[in-house]
Amino acid sequence: MAKSSNNRININFNVPELIADMWAPLTVEQQAYLSSQFILQSYKKNEVIHYEGETPTHMMCLLSGKVKIFKEGVGGRSQIIRMIKPVEYFGYRAYFAEQDYVTTAAAFEPSVICLIPMTAINSLVSQNNDLCRFFMRQMSIDQCYSDERTVNLTQKHIRGRLAEALLVLKESYGLEEDESTLSIYLSREDLASLSNMTTSNAIRTLSQFATEKLIAIDGRKIKLIDEEKLKKISKIG
Repeated sequence: MAKSSNNRININFNVPELIADMWAPLTVEQQAYLSSQFILQSYKKNEVIHYEGETPTHMMCLLSGKVKIFKEGVGGRSQIIRMIKPVEYFGYRAYFAEQDYVTTAAAFEPSVICLIPMTAINSLVSQNNDLCRFFMRQMSIDQCYSDERTVNLTQKHIRGRLAEALLVLKESYGLEEDESTLSIYLSREDLASLSNMTTSNAIRTLSQFATEKLIAIDGRKIKLIDEEKLKKISKIG
């Protein structure tokens, strides 16, 4: 895991409140134990959090910032599998599966992550059935999302994939104060990686959407002008 003691911070995050869905099933003693185990870690933009092939040691919860989960493909081309938003958990599935990481995680922008040793999680899960059900639900949600993404990225045409990617970004990170500009600035390469297409196809399709007045482009800023038409394009595929 790409982290160092220099990155540890003492920012006043109310971690129990932020991870309330995992915190609530615990007894008072278990909560005290968990509080003694987690650390907060800051990551710079583009800093790797864990690498594909590493052995998992911590469960992670993104407290602030944005994180991308991706896999390196043929010829060095990467595929973004998932974009993590606050407050989402990641990095634990491989541990429960007794596998090394099959993906890489990196901070898309400066981020703060709560790291919890999987040995502590494993100990609590063995003691608490409600916490066990929490993780079963989390993994089921992740699997459903993964299955849907796989189908969409392999069966939809380019326009449908790009429209879906823009809508996913809106759902994950919201809009700026103008209520139309995506609150995340992706490079064309990252947008292509998220949409499972080449960068040239992403640029061309974005230009088509702009010409059709579905979106407006200002550098890396993308403004959604006609969200309903984007939804139709995404559904048609």
